[in-house]
Amino acid sequence: MVRQSHRDIGHDSDGFSLIEGMLASLILAISLLSLSTMQIFSLGRNVDASEMTRVTNFAADIMERIQFNRRNAAAYNGIDTSVACTIDSASQPIARGDCDQWVNLLTGSFSAGLGGIRGKVDVSPTGPTNPALNMSRVVVTMTWTGAAGASKVARPRQVAMTTVVAPE
Repeated sequence: MVRQSHRDIGHDSDGFSLIEGMLASLILAISLLSLSTMQIFSLGRNVDASEMTRVTNFAADIMERIQFNRRNAAAYNGIDTSVACTIDSASQPIARGDCDQWVNLLTGSFSAGLGGIRGKVDVSPTGPTNPALNMSRVVVTMTWTGAAGASKVARPRQVAMTTVVAPE
């Protein structure tokens, strides 16, 4: 008969000790904390992307309106949504309507959450290289204050879109 010493009893069992369990819990806690931080960061970037998409769509809207009325592209010069439209409705009814609709779009409920959104349109001739083409360079500049969140402060943001339009 083989007799086991008192020291050897219970040392052959497989399992976790208290220290191993605490270390596993610590690793799990650190991992979960990292994941939650990543989620907060991801949510902030998602809000930024949503704002950028909305503002880009607003800029594309007026660009499409100018492209549709490209013979009168110069009439859109100087549109600023922070002031009333100054386009003469008798001589340029389409441009005036486009300006009014764009101002209403930017100041209405569609722009909710975009603090202080402002749109400006600058139309200029493309240059003296070929004036017979009568092409115009159109720059739409959008400025707004980005949304503040739990981990970020509101900051001024800006997007500019540029295109060249030519009459048919």
